[in-house]
Amino acid sequence: MAFKIMNVARQAVGEPTESDLLAMGFKDLMALFDKLPAPTIQEMDGEFAARLLAQPNAVAQVIGNLTVNNPLMPGRWLCKAFKPVSAVGGQGYNSFAHLGRTVQRYPMQTLIAPSRYDGRPAYTLVYAAFQSMCGAIHMVDEVRRVAPGLYLGIGTWGFTDGQRQVPLPFVLRGPIAPYAGHIGRAKQGFNAQQEIPAFKHKG
Repeated sequence: MAFKIMNVARQAVGEPTESDLLAMGFKDLMALFDKLPAPTIQEMDGEFAARLLAQPNAVAQVIGNLTVNNPLMPGRWLCKAFKPVSAVGGQGYNSFAHLGRTVQRYPMQTLIAPSRYDGRPAYTLVYAAFQSMCGAIHMVDEVRRVAPGLYLGIGTWGFTDGQRQVPLPFVLRGPIAPYAGHIGRAKQGFNAQQEIPAFKHKG
């Protein structure tokens, strides 16, 4: 059956739009994230257009913009993509426009896990499940649903617990296209819970 690109329904009065998210300051984005529900594993299926939102400070904003819009490497960030592989988890990648072609990079494992911010469920992306630059820096993203077809994400990365305390907001919209296929090779015996504070510090 052909993939159906989501025609996002009109949002209810009072629900933020993508334009609203792009106009919000960092503190307002974090306050909104605390109120949102997690999407389901099955809901996150396909490619979702991605953009950075307001970052916590000017340095983070500059670094973020350079990272996702570097024409040499990795290219211009286009989307995140996801595919359920079971009832409780999935896999995904990021797509970039690079030197005239679209390439998939930075695979991740997906699951529903407690948020590092409030302990409630979040759709969680764990990059260390695969060998990649994002895996090496322990990148973890959390995603929650703002409205049908619209999602607020908070990324973290770093080599220390302190570095991984800095939230980096982004927005996802979609799905806009089908999932292109798995990339990367999963680490044998990897347990995603070791990257998630609620599990890592339990007990």
